[in-house]
Amino acid sequence: MQWNKLLSTKRPREMAGSSKLKEDLRSEFEKDYHRIIGSASFRRLQDKTQVFPLDKSDFIRTRLTHSLEVSSYGKSLGQNIGEYIMTYIKDPNFTQKHKEDICNILECAGLIHDIGNPPFGHFGEIVIREWFQKNLSKVVYKGKTVEELLTEQMRQDFYHFEGNAQALRLVTKLHYLVDEHGMNLTYGLLNTIVKYPVASTEIDKTTGNIKDKKMGYYYADQTMFQTIVKETGTDGKRHPLTFILEAADDIAYRTADIEDAFVKGFISYAQLAEELRVLQEQEKENPFKPFDRLQYKYQSGVKKNVKNPEEYAVKNWVVQTQGFLINCATFGFTSNYSSIMAGTYEKDVFSGTYGEGLMHLLGDMAYRRVFATPDIYKMEMAESVILNFLMDRFVNAVLYYDTEIELGEIDKRLVSFISENYKSAYHHYAEGKSEIEKLYLRLLLVTDYICGMTDSYAKRLYQELNVVI
Repeated sequence: MQWNKLLSTKRPREMAGSSKLKEDLRSEFEKDYHRIIGSASFRRLQDKTQVFPLDKSDFIRTRLTHSLEVSSYGKSLGQNIGEYIMTYIKDPNFTQKHKEDICNILECAGLIHDIGNPPFGHFGEIVIREWFQKNLSKVVYKGKTVEELLTEQMRQDFYHFEGNAQALRLVTKLHYLVDEHGMNLTYGLLNTIVKYPVASTEIDKTTGNIKDKKMGYYYADQTMFQTIVKETGTDGKRHPLTFILEAADDIAYRTADIEDAFVKGFISYAQLAEELRVLQEQEKENPFKPFDRLQYKYQSGVKKNVKNPEEYAVKNWVVQTQGFLINCATFGFTSNYSSIMAGTYEKDVFSGTYGEGLMHLLGDMAYRRVFATPDIYKMEMAESVILNFLMDRFVNAVLYYDTEIELGEIDKRLVSFISENYKSAYHHYAEGKSEIEKLYLRLLLVTDYICGMTDSYAKRLYQELNVVI
């Protein structure tokens, strides 16, 4: 893979006229940034769950603040890695301009990497996925089940419903403001957000290759995907910047989950200290010494007479840890530079670094002490009731939308709630398609609508349709 192609500035719809004025000194990737920041989908992230749904605290992270953090870490990693490549690897195909473009792409990619996620975080993805697994064999269209009618890839798209694939779909099609090209972002940026460059029928978790774990695009978007990989020259391989984006995401959520969990009372200072002590004992050669650093921050807080030295220690330890993990990710990428550029590297960039054990511990600790607790389970059960109800009502409402069969009065009203942008995109891409392809696109219309909802809107719509006062 070559950087000149990987950082493609081309767009699905090439700009013309005033956009080419010499007075506009922004790079194409800086223009992407402004398009993203100004979009409604980006603004909606302020009311989407990161860990704690519908939380009243102004400290706890939302999907928006998480995305801003990922954007920041991604840009920092781009600066580190770009400088290292020029100074030490001395890749003759890599220039200062490439470094600047990488930083701008990663800044944008961080903002949109979760933009396709449904309400209620990753649990929302699970609920939608399981709804299709349970119901496609029960929903009947013209005397046959939808499961019978759809092709294998269409079925697998729903059975493996994925926020990453939805993000690509949203930014390339669903912002139907000017035309069918959505935000019309650059191909270099679009390829960076495709974490898994495989179709739903190509998922294979047994290969050990990180790119095969989940699907990266829907059947409906495969033409766009093929155009992207052709323009960037990745040919089905992972884009090198995707490894950096994923590292930025991992740093952001694994450290932030611990901090938020501490503030919410799910994890105590003593619990964090004990788990770090055990890890430090196991990794005596690791120079970071996470337990010692936490203790040092606590003692500093005591000396400064801060009101809560445990809180002072945890929050400052998180900041130090983020810096350490940025260095680990930089090392992981640059030490595997050749295989990443060849498309043969199969792991994440923390693998084999001093940060690998700590990253695993933070993720495991958040799961055990936060996600797998009765309080979170209770919230998730309420969320599943909301999403299952919406899926039931809207899937049945769209079955005969845009067909010769007239909708019932209730279904007409339900369909009227769906965004006109989404319906315009549906009609554009359904034109000339077979009856089964249109049915598939109508099911996507429902997931498009639900994924576009904020947590509060989904809850409010559920309450309104159930006449809950």
